Amino acid sequence: MNVHPLGVPDLAEIKKTADRIRPYVHRTPVMTCSAINGMVGADLFFKCENLQKVGAFKFRGATNAVLMLDDKAAPRGVATVSSGNHAAGLSLAARARGIPAYVVMPDNSARVKIDAVAGYGAHIIFCAPTMEAREQAVADLVERTGATLVHPYNDYRIIAGQATATLELIEDTPGLDVVMTPIGGGGLTSGASLVVHYCSPSTKMIAAEPEGANDAFRSFHSGRIVPSENPTTIADGLRSSLGEKTFPIIQEFVDDIVTVSEDGIVRAMRTIWERMKIIVEPSAAVPLGALLEGRVPVSGKRVGIILSGGNVDLEQLPWLAKGA
Repeated sequence: MNVHPLGVPDLAEIKKTADRIRPYVHRTPVMTCSAINGMVGADLFFKCENLQKVGAFKFRGATNAVLMLDDKAAPRGVATVSSGNHAAGLSLAARARGIPAYVVMPDNSARVKIDAVAGYGAHIIFCAPTMEAREQAVADLVERTGATLVHPYNDYRIIAGQATATLELIEDTPGLDVVMTPIGGGGLTSGASLVVHYCSPSTKMIAAEPEGANDAFRSFHSGRIVPSENPTTIADGLRSSLGEKTFPIIQEFVDDIVTVSEDGIVRAMRTIWERMKIIVEPSAAVPLGALLEGRVPVSGKRVGIILSGGNVDLEQLPWLAKGA
């Protein structure tokens, strides 16, 4: 493994990243719930990144990327395209360094996430919710402003930052049999898989994805990147396609990717709210949904789960829509 920024971050780089961002990020708690353990027949350890600043793990990678800008590039700011959590994380990280943040957001982004990004002081540019529109809008933005592009996941600075969540999980909860993450673009999963490989090689690394946005599942099992096309899922943070930096890491170090139904996601989300008394967004509930649907054999095992975020539009709760 090459040391970042020349290639995939090694353990020394991930630990250096943890030191770099430590003054800015929360070391989030690991929580358990005996009721949920009983539902799946395993001991689950939830790493609560829903309690991270901006309400998501994304703040870790964004902070790392902003802090790594040199003094020449930093004043021109940072730019990205994101449906929400990465945008919020990058905006807050930029504000902390006193530099501008420019964010392209699809015009169907959740209102709670748009409001959060605006609240952190970012300049928001809306675009159509297609990959082509996003890429064109952010390219135009970078050309106009000279800002440094910080991709939401296809960036080794981001991957190293996201990896620190799993590093903390393994430090706080040794002896895990399985680590699970939700997967969209793969930044969290690739970072997690590197940490598991370096620090706990006997632990299985499994990612979970909505059935209606199963491009990572198809990519993993076909051995090539299958782009996400018209994903349909309540888990809005998991609609992205894998990147050329995240996919090879996932191919090498992830043991399996499984899928979960929309009903399973809603059930898991509601279960966490009701049983653990914490707010998680649909994307964060996907791994538990996979366990509740029996997609991963975990009976009697110790399972670490990254609860990726807690940014929810309280006017659009899924069980209210269903009349539950």
